[in-house]
Order: sequence, then structure tokens, then C-alpha cells
Amino acid sequence: CGHRRANDFFLLSCFAMFGGLTGKTFDKVGRTEVLSVLAVSDEEIVDTVSHGFFGDSELIRIYYGTLRMGIDLRQARKGWIRLKGDTVCADLPPVRLLGNEFIDEARTQTFYETGTWTAADRKRLYLKASRIMRQRVVNRDNLNKASQQAEAQMDKLLHAMGFEHVRITVGK
Repeated sequence: CGHRRANDFFLLSCFAMFGGLTGKTFDKVGRTEVLSVLAVSDEEIVDTVSHGFFGDSELIRIYYGTLRMGIDLRQARKGWIRLKGDTVCADLPPVRLLGNEFIDEARTQTFYETGTWTAADRKRLYLKASRIMRQRVVNRDNLNKASQQAEAQMDKLLHAMGFEHVRITVGK
């Protein structure tokens, strides 16, 4: 799409009708929102062993988490949405993991524990589980799927606001 900016007031009016947003320019609205498009639940069994003088200690915990991927519109460039003739063009930032606190601590369970463990030991195990979940879930397939869903959701949103011709790009 071209570089001509859409009338912010017109686009904001459409968003106000659809989403109840008022009193901000479109760019400012976009810089305060995220679009969550894919949530993947995961569980990991993570263990650690401490070798001591009087024997080994072992800790095995089960961690549950929901990793949300989507678009952080605060990362959108100025003019990320504009009109070119009768077409609304939206350039969305790339899909990414939304937040680093995705493990549900309340659901974490100790499966097996021998010996004495400190809070620092448990924190290291938590960080290990977090890293494993991230590696398992935030992969090319899920990012592509989330990108397609973000494009489809924004397309649906703009069509619902009455725009007939819409062009969406994600992460370009």
C-alpha cells in the first residue's frame, strides 16, 4: 500500500464504534494494545540432582504453562495503518511471545523430592522449565500459525468496521 496516512479521526471513529475506544489518535491506541492470537498450553517434567557428601538429593517438578503469541501493537511503526484509495493497509509488527511469565505457579506440582532444596534451587528449576517450554512452543510452525491468525483477525476487524478492501502484512 502507499504511504498516504488515513484520516486518524475517521479510523478512530470506526474503532470507537467497534471497540469502545475514545479520545486517542489511532497510533496512540495502537501503542497501548496487544493482539493475542495463539495460546498454547504446555506441561514439562523437570528434574535436578544435587550430589552431596552424604548422598544425592533429587527434585522432580511438573510445571504447567500457557504461552501466548501475538502482536504487540506498541511495536507498530508510525502510520502502520493508512488508506490508499479505497483500500485500508495495515502493517503489523512480527508475531512474538507476549510476556515471560507464562508458568502457572499455582498448578506446579512436586512429583518427587529427596533432600533439602533452597528457594534459589527451585528458582533455577523454574527457569529451566521456562526455557524448555519456550523452546518447545515458540517455533517456526506456531509463529507462522499465529501470524496467519493475526492477519485473519485484523482483516475480520476491519471488514466488520465497514472497510471493503483490506490489505494486511505481518512482520514485514
